[in-house]
Amino acid sequence: MSTATRRHPTLLLALIALAALYTWWFLHDKHWLATQLVFTGPPLLLAIALRLGWRLAPFWSGVCALGWFSHGVMSAWSHPETALLAWVEIALSLLVIALASLPGLRARFGRKSK
Repeated sequence: MSTATRRHPTLLLALIALAALYTWWFLHDKHWLATQLVFTGPPLLLAIALRLGWRLAPFWSGVCALGWFSHGVMSAWSHPETALLAWVEIALSLLVIALASLPGLRARFGRKSK
């Protein structure tokens, strides 16, 4: 297991959960391939990158999660038939943002050693 994976196991699970959510959500979409490339692909690629130890994977996960959050909010408000999926997307994207930001927040606001 790589160092990045050991430091971010929950982030890895959250990215995989997002990919699974998008796979389920767009399973019967008429533009299936496009939705898989746009929605399912990025969290899967970031999960693979995190697993392989790419140092910037947490940062890019947080950046992408801002878009996923926006998509979830728009879907929750405009498509009542998929509101539950959208709320799960919102929760997972907020989790990804928090987990990706946690090391930086700890470094900035943690106890300073003397």
